[in-house]
Amino acid sequence: MHQPALDLHRPVDVLPRTPKDPHPSPRAVPRAHSLGRKGQALRGGLAGAPRYHSDPGRARDAGARAAGCNRGRRLRPHCFRPETPDPGCAPQVSAAPSGPAEAGNMPVSKCLKKSEPLWKEWEKKAQKNGPRRQVYAVNGDRYLGEWKDNMKHGKGTQIWKKKGAIYEGDWKFGKRDGYGTLSLPDQETGKYRKVYSGWWKGDKKSGYGIQFFGPKEYYEGEWCGNQRSGWGRTYYSNGNIYEGQWRNDKPDGEGMLRLKNGNRYEGYWQRGLKNGSGRFFHLDHGQLFEGFWVDDVAKCGTMIDFGRDEAPEPTQFPIPKIKLLDPDSVLEEALATFKKTQED
Repeated sequence: MHQPALDLHRPVDVLPRTPKDPHPSPRAVPRAHSLGRKGQALRGGLAGAPRYHSDPGRARDAGARAAGCNRGRRLRPHCFRPETPDPGCAPQVSAAPSGPAEAGNMPVSKCLKKSEPLWKEWEKKAQKNGPRRQVYAVNGDRYLGEWKDNMKHGKGTQIWKKKGAIYEGDWKFGKRDGYGTLSLPDQETGKYRKVYSGWWKGDKKSGYGIQFFGPKEYYEGEWCGNQRSGWGRTYYSNGNIYEGQWRNDKPDGEGMLRLKNGNRYEGYWQRGLKNGSGRFFHLDHGQLFEGFWVDDVAKCGTMIDFGRDEAPEPTQFPIPKIKLLDPDSVLEEALATFKKTQED
């Protein structure tokens, strides 16, 4: 039977038919193509049309089917040029590494990043940083101010429910540190009265500050560890004023005590008492005592008239002159005795 000749201008990419090959070559297997949105997308042929076949008969049949499916379409012959296999689409098989150098170039598999549990994310969001509104504690205390790493840090106000105390000032890592003011409610008036205003360090009064003990009694000076330490001045409610050195919340060192009536003591102190050398001015009587003190008691010294004419209540008789041959040696011997007793 006469077979029609192949039309080279038809859109068929086949070879002439030959007797059937019982052992087709790998090239005779049609190549699969991916589907696009509008149909099968081909990179050089029609959908379903194989490339070159080793069996001419199968190729002619495939060309006839392709021609029948695309009847009425105008296709360009150059669209059916044979292609080389796409290295990106074809699977690549590599042999086993032959040596250590080649094994080092092998791709390394990476583990997927584990996702953190939700409670860790919630914990980060619960961390207090920056300014916050009022934060209440379990015991009823509340704080309004700045935070850092879930601790009070910066400017803030703390209110203690039990005592009703209010602190306004600086904080550092959860403790009062810097300048701040502490206030307490007044039992009589019900209003807040200032108790301390000054510097803090490590949640304790440290540095210069003013402590109010009452309406007419307060201390201004240096603090260390919640105690008056260093130089300071205390105004007592009875009108006395002490100015000098402090240690462990008591006068210790050189200092001056000025009484309400104008008399004053200038000398050394120890544990809040007059101890050591000092002078006491009895200005109301016009006399001056200079000597040595032990626990607020004058042990030895000399008494002379001092400003007797200007004194408001001078003594009836002036102090007589000393008639000892060597009064200085007597005084020095007495001072040495008391100093030795004090050291022992």
